[in-house]
Amino acid sequence: MSTKTKRNWKSVQATSLRQALEFCKEYAREKKNLSIERITELLGITDHWTIYKWIQTGRIPANLIAPYEAVCGIDFVTRWLAASSGKLLIEIPTGRALKDADVIELHSGFSAALGLLTAFYAGKADALTTSDALTHHLQQVAFHHANVKKHATPELALEF
Repeated sequence: MSTKTKRNWKSVQATSLRQALEFCKEYAREKKNLSIERITELLGITDHWTIYKWIQTGRIPANLIAPYEAVCGIDFVTRWLAASSGKLLIEIPTGRALKDADVIELHSGFSAALGLLTAFYAGKADALTTSDALTHHLQQVAFHHANVKKHATPELALEF
């Protein structure tokens, strides 16, 4: 992405495995300042062209998906795999207290999805963009639904 505006990574949805692999690489570059060579090194792979080949062909060994996403810092491949199988993923909530920003983000996501849905039915928005916005909103709502249920018994936040 060569534009000066930053991508809103929370609303990005990959439409193919190749795009998911590319988005992971771009996210690592933008958010973690990782070059393809550094990603390769952190994965313990000797040749950085291997990752380019994964992106080009859309073929990555299954046992390297989680490490690749962990190094890059985002799970686009996992999300695409679930979506391509007709599944909706949500992050596992920890029962943490709600922040004002959470409600604002939920509301703005709903507004964006509703606006696109209205535009879609009027023939002014494409199906893919509308579907992505609805998926993102459903994930947010599902997260908050589970968070409300878990709020009474929060879990330990374990991050590595």
